[in-house]
Amino acid sequence: MSAPDTPEPTESHAPPRLTEEERIQNDVPWGVRIAAAWSWRIIIILILTGTLIWLLGHLSLLLIPLLVAALLATLLRPLHDLLVKLKFPRFLAAITTLIVLIAFVTGLLFLVSQQLFRGFSEMANQVTEGLFKLVTVAEDTAANLGVQLSTDQINQGLEEGLAYLQENADAILGGAIAISSTAGSVIVGSILALFTLVFFLADGRKIWDFLVLFAPGQHRAAIHGAGRHGWTALGSYMRVQVFVAGVDAVGIGVGAALLGVPLALPVAVLVFLGSFIPIVGAVVTGAVAVILALVANGWGNALLMLGVVLLVQQIESNILQPIVMGKAVRLHPLAVILAVTAGTTLLDLAGALLAVPVLAFVNRATRYLKHEEWRGDPEARAMEQREKEAAVKRSAQQEALAVQDRLAWMSVIRRFTKRPAGSGAVDAAPVDGTDAVTDGTEAPDRE
Repeated sequence: MSAPDTPEPTESHAPPRLTEEERIQNDVPWGVRIAAAWSWRIIIILILTGTLIWLLGHLSLLLIPLLVAALLATLLRPLHDLLVKLKFPRFLAAITTLIVLIAFVTGLLFLVSQQLFRGFSEMANQVTEGLFKLVTVAEDTAANLGVQLSTDQINQGLEEGLAYLQENADAILGGAIAISSTAGSVIVGSILALFTLVFFLADGRKIWDFLVLFAPGQHRAAIHGAGRHGWTALGSYMRVQVFVAGVDAVGIGVGAALLGVPLALPVAVLVFLGSFIPIVGAVVTGAVAVILALVANGWGNALLMLGVVLLVQQIESNILQPIVMGKAVRLHPLAVILAVTAGTTLLDLAGALLAVPVLAFVNRATRYLKHEEWRGDPEARAMEQREKEAAVKRSAQQEALAVQDRLAWMSVIRRFTKRPAGSGAVDAAPVDGTDAVTDGTEAPDRE
């Protein structure tokens, strides 16, 4: 008995042929496909980031004054609101606030310049003696290390330094010209910042409301609320930072005065300004106070001044920052350091000053959006309701316009399709699409 014949495979039983794209997809591992998908997205993000950095470098003269004006507006808002409560017009209140700011800064600079002039004139001999002491200390230290360092060698080094300066006079002159150009940019930027500050104080809310109109309607309430809360956090940060900087300045300034360090008031002002650059500013300004104490009064006084600086900074870091600053903004120290570094890289000193305030604004606005706080925000909910009512109103207006357009077209069509009386012709099809044939009499108009 022969075995049954095995049926030949037909075309219907053959596996489906794969296209070239499907074969490639099957041959490429899943992990490689995921890595490729991430790679091109990361490349696009890096290109966009590089473009933004390039634009920031070319728009710094416009961007920095706007950011400075925004920071000053948050800081001076309480004074402006007080003047408005005293029945000042908003624009006049803004100008008055600006005048108070200019008077305060001018008086402070005048006082500091007077102290600097007197201090340096009294300190000239002390500086000379301090330099000789440093030379003596350098000679003794070198001798202890087995290195012969004489006064003639030091003088020779100074002469070589002077010769280098003479040989590179052109480069130094070019640097001076660049500094003068930078000074001109600072003056222009300051005028623009003060001019912008007036309008930020007088019409800041109106400007923000106008900018929000560019956002999509369904997201407008959330964006508006995020901006308001970010602005509030920015104002809290600036006021707390002024308080912290004042504590640092008073502590180090009083310590310098008690220890007999010259230029105690200018040092206090420098510490106040430097404290607006978190972490870095306090270290640099504290080092200036210690160097002045060393040059003027010697090593013992410098060590005491260093102790005062460290004590004040510890009070700031362990008491003021967690208790006062922690309630205003929640920023991790690593985020602060990275923000200051990035700001310095992009916009130099101005970037270091503005980086942390911008980070505080972005941090609060992001948390507002992440936790959907606008759902419980009365102002945001009211705005959302107004947006819905406005959308309904616009829809009704569009429908009314559409109806008017249809009626107008129907009237035009009836005029052109209506036959003259007594012509016996057949009327054209009605506008509503029904088939009708007249018997010689004119059909009445339908509304």
